[in-house]
Amino acid sequence: MAAVGNAKKTRGRPRATTHGEKSGNTVQAVDRAFQLLRNIAETQDGTLTEISMNAGMAPSTTHRLLMTMQNHGLVAFDESNQHWQIGVEAFRIGSAFLRRTKVVDAGRPSMRTLMEKTGETSNLAIMDDSQVVFISQIETPAAIRASFPSGTRAAMHSSGIGKALLAELSREKVQAILQKSGLPSFTPNTITSATALFADLKEIRQRGWSIDNEERTAGMRCIAAAIFNEYGEPVAGISISGPSARLTDEKLGEFAPLVKRMADKVTLAIGGVIAKHGSS
Repeated sequence: MAAVGNAKKTRGRPRATTHGEKSGNTVQAVDRAFQLLRNIAETQDGTLTEISMNAGMAPSTTHRLLMTMQNHGLVAFDESNQHWQIGVEAFRIGSAFLRRTKVVDAGRPSMRTLMEKTGETSNLAIMDDSQVVFISQIETPAAIRASFPSGTRAAMHSSGIGKALLAELSREKVQAILQKSGLPSFTPNTITSATALFADLKEIRQRGWSIDNEERTAGMRCIAAAIFNEYGEPVAGISISGPSARLTDEKLGEFAPLVKRMADKVTLAIGGVIAKHGSS
């Protein structure tokens, strides 16, 4: 049993360092508590046994941490099915981040416009470390549609918004991101070569918008453009996503300029500076 427990702990440890934590500078109990919060957020809920196994922690340790977080409203326990869930206080804390990020409020009107004029789901996302995190969405009423709930993460090289943001970064910063995240393949269309990615990013920078051509999810396409702050730095991206059968090449050419205009509108709304494109 000891060998099995050690194997689980080894398997679970990397999860605690996926968001930039530095060994030697963390408080173990806090580190483990956040590991549990992320685990519950990813799975939505779970029993004590399931959560402790996924985290690679002893059930007794897991239970003490969950009870402590429950006292602060960060997690909640459902007596009916014995499952632990994210608590209302965790939502309140997360909402404070969205309030701080004024781009969310500023982006909603443009997202609404995109959804209404294209008939596709509109999204807003930011870059976190080496990934894209979706923080807002307005879904199309169409039966078949793209759906990225708030908090969903995606690899930057396979995401429309991710590539739109990468295109506005220096080559050195992009290389640093690729060294950390790699270029994993998700579909046959995923760009898995650094040379091919940099060529794509050059084109994106020149025209001001990007295309995810079934690179993240087979059968789905995305058009995206970056949003900039007052220093001209990319801070977020806006996009539309939908089935390739609807987002045809003809529609891409029609909708791409609209996505770019809406991204620029959000940039101006937050006091940002619109980037000049057309240069290499």
